[in-house]
Amino acid sequence: MNTLETLNQRFAIAGQLHFEMAGDNLIVAKIANAQSSATICLQGGHVMSWQPNNASAPVVWLSKLAKLVPGKSIRGGAPVCWPWFGAHASEAAYPGHGFARTIPWEVSGTRTASDGATEISLALIENDLSRTQWPHASRAEIVVSIGRTLKIALTTHNLGDSDFVIGEALHTYFQIGDIGEARVLGLEGCRYLDKADGGTWKQQQGAITFNAEADRVYVDTEATCVIEDARLQRRIHVAKSGSRSTVIWTPWAEKADKMGDFGPDGWREMVCVESANALENVVTVPAHCSHTMAVEYSAEAM
Repeated sequence: MNTLETLNQRFAIAGQLHFEMAGDNLIVAKIANAQSSATICLQGGHVMSWQPNNASAPVVWLSKLAKLVPGKSIRGGAPVCWPWFGAHASEAAYPGHGFARTIPWEVSGTRTASDGATEISLALIENDLSRTQWPHASRAEIVVSIGRTLKIALTTHNLGDSDFVIGEALHTYFQIGDIGEARVLGLEGCRYLDKADGGTWKQQQGAITFNAEADRVYVDTEATCVIEDARLQRRIHVAKSGSRSTVIWTPWAEKADKMGDFGPDGWREMVCVESANALENVVTVPAHCSHTMAVEYSAEAM
């Protein structure tokens, strides 16, 4: 695994990207260029924050009480859920949303793109625990582009001789002015599993608005979503490819209080719009083939 000194020697980009320690001895990449800024934790390949230079507030939300601790997921940012989403299909003791978000990833490359964006590539580092929970010959890679938009591409390579099935998500938290004044467009008419209402199936009528906990998995949709934020007077666009599910999540007050790392009203200032492949949209990756799920986030004034 790369040390801090080695990372800065091999992969730093003068005036754009460097590596430093944060939290409880975790390494993060700090990116700042002429277009935007971001922080990425190497544990989990986790984009923690992103803010365009012309934006008055971050687009990707990070809790003020987020803990950077080895082996623990970070509250906020864009956690990578892989190689399953939600509970494991057969092993209740395995971690929810897979192990990718809580183990180290390794930097494999950095560059400045022709449009001025800063790009960083990372690969998941397998360990004994991950091999036990995922006994398939595979490689997970993520490429993050920090520019006028934020692009994240998660690729699963099947290196073995047998097909396997993955569930996945980019569990992204978006910063908003107030959850009660925000709404999400793009999923009108879609069928969804309402996990906050006993796991019942429903169909979305109109825009999504919020007045209580929401935990919904929308299936069979490749649609771009738009978060309309009346308080901050902006729209956040969530475009995706290689994804057939979208997850909408807000914990609301009682659940957020129990989690302990949201802060007093942190839950009011975020909403998760997750690009995913879940439930009946899980993906079969054929032997010696690859699958990529990619997203692009952008913001504009209303």
